[in-house]
Amino acid sequence: MPLVRSHYPFSAIVGCDAGEPDDLGLSLILTGISPQIGGVLVRGEKGTAKSTAARALAALLPPVDVHPADRFSTDPADPDDASPDGPFEPGGPLESRPVRLVELPVGATEDRVLGSLHLEQALSHGKVAYEPGLLARAHRGILYADEVNLLPDHLVDLLLDAAATGRVTVERDGFSMEHAARFLLIGTMNPEEGELRPQLLDRFGLTVEVAAPRDPAPRAEVVRRRMAYDADPAAFAARHRPSEEALAARIAAARSRLGEVRLPDAALHKIAEICAAFDVDGLRADIVTARTAVAHAAWAGRTTVTRDDIRRAARLALPHRRRRNPFDAPGLDEELLDRILGDDELPPDPPDGTTPPPPADGGPDGPDAGPGEDGPDGGGPTDGPGDGTRSGGSTHGPEGAADSDSTPQPGGTPALPDGAAPGAAGDEAPDGPRRTAPAADTTVKATAPYRPRLLTVRGTGEGADGRRSRALGARGRRIGADRPGHRGARGSLHLVETVRAAAARAGAARTGSVRAAGSLRLRPEDLRTSVREGREANLILFCVDASGSMAARKRMTQVKTAVLSLLLDAYRRRDKVGLITFRGQDAELALPPTHSVDIAAARLDGLPAGGRTPLAEGLLEAARVVARERRRDPRLRPLLVVVTDGRATGGKDAVARSLAAADQVASLGVSTVVVDSESGPLRLGLAAHLAARLHADHLPVREVSADALSTAVRERAA
Repeated sequence: MPLVRSHYPFSAIVGCDAGEPDDLGLSLILTGISPQIGGVLVRGEKGTAKSTAARALAALLPPVDVHPADRFSTDPADPDDASPDGPFEPGGPLESRPVRLVELPVGATEDRVLGSLHLEQALSHGKVAYEPGLLARAHRGILYADEVNLLPDHLVDLLLDAAATGRVTVERDGFSMEHAARFLLIGTMNPEEGELRPQLLDRFGLTVEVAAPRDPAPRAEVVRRRMAYDADPAAFAARHRPSEEALAARIAAARSRLGEVRLPDAALHKIAEICAAFDVDGLRADIVTARTAVAHAAWAGRTTVTRDDIRRAARLALPHRRRRNPFDAPGLDEELLDRILGDDELPPDPPDGTTPPPPADGGPDGPDAGPGEDGPDGGGPTDGPGDGTRSGGSTHGPEGAADSDSTPQPGGTPALPDGAAPGAAGDEAPDGPRRTAPAADTTVKATAPYRPRLLTVRGTGEGADGRRSRALGARGRRIGADRPGHRGARGSLHLVETVRAAAARAGAARTGSVRAAGSLRLRPEDLRTSVREGREANLILFCVDASGSMAARKRMTQVKTAVLSLLLDAYRRRDKVGLITFRGQDAELALPPTHSVDIAAARLDGLPAGGRTPLAEGLLEAARVVARERRRDPRLRPLLVVVTDGRATGGKDAVARSLAAADQVASLGVSTVVVDSESGPLRLGLAAHLAARLHADHLPVREVSADALSTAVRERAA
């Protein structure tokens, strides 16, 4: 008999005991008490027990009653929860089984998630039978997605549909099927590997940020418990069984108490006031916060929601709903939350049952709070790391001064780059005998990003599903069928073409027609899979000139805004991004290729400009990164975006070396776009010459915007 390894007990996780659980333990407990909350997203660095806690939750939940022959785990007590395996005899035998924990792998196919035609039944017996998928198994249980931010788009779409409707509908291969799929969705992710799509992020009721403790005592306790578990899992689980049973009993009691908990009107108004003050989108935040507050009251043994219940609920339900764009870090201003809640306990409902009027004090700070005061609209404590730094083209330092991190010269004139002469709008003149002192490093901010034009890789690839370049893969429109393993034949089984291939083989073997129905024999060489054409994700490698020739404020602002807009576009298209900068005497890989676009935006935000222009070093570093990434993943096609004015001034023979480096990049056959940052009335056109040498597309920075391109097309047409 195979050995069954005991799971790590939930109550043994440091911070997840029943006495005073931390945010991770509390969020999982509350969703176990009230699954209507909508699940939990756990964000954090590696090695912080995210997956361990999620997998341990299932053992704490009450068992479910099911019909023995029901593969879909429908609820016998719910007449609306009909099973495709039914109908079942009323009053028939039932069995009680533990809640299932169903794991959704990143590489799962659509057939495995939704279910599919049972091929053996169809081909051997001519019967149409449905094989349930992972969503059917997760009904009334837990669906756990590790690295949920790395799920391909087609799986995210399936999760969104199931989470929104609570049902799964399958229409394929000549049959229709519909069944219930209500589950507790738990996802874990490392933000360094990329962010989650906003649509799926909003479907998680609660979000928790976890990090390893910096105090040596709890770190040592974690190691002590883990080593004890690894030495003897069964004995470790037995030692914690009493605490596990006590925690499971408390969750079951809280579930039974849930319907008795009252949400007073004053508490409901306070929840609505909090959600409005934090400027969250829609009303889902209000609903989730209210449900979480009720669950917390039931967990604490209370029958009425209190101020503390609302505070704990808001801290878990609102942080991820405050993000205005992917570059904003999730978070919640707890000082503002405390001001809104106040120090007094919530008043009870009036005895006659009438609804009290909402507070008319104009906000949490009373009627005197104006737009200049701290608050969501006043630029006070609610401004998160991403708030106010890219809107309007200016930043606000501690004293509110614009562009506080740049260093203008006396009289308001910015420092000129190396070899520059005064000109219109701070643009440079060509190098000449007149030289000025080298400019000090400056750092400017990008303005609000815009919708950029679509940049694609030439040809047709076979990369992972995405939204950028043409590719053959498992998604998209069907353009044919081929033997498995041939180029592009990575889709599902093409049953019609498989039968046709078998019939053609049988016809070739016999001079007559194919034998009577039912006698056709399939062989492995007859199998055909669909060839589909869709879109793939790419590696977008930015190579950005940060030298003194870019240091003029208007120019660098344009460049940063353009790159920021392309980064946001890469996030939406599920691309991998990397960032190379070159200035002074060398180039630097500021960000190795990653799916975390927000980290790239942060590196770009703090990028200074100054010094000479080592263009050759920047191009050679780009060539090295492209070659290395091709070895790691040959199917991931790169798109190199070089942002420069084309000047080369760093090192000996700078121009000749830059041309040789351009030839080396061109020999790699990588699709390249040169974003020309040169502006002003006098232009040298060096970036256009560089683009020709690279066999690249030349794109002036002012034309990166899709709206600017549309305007130019309309003007030419006129």
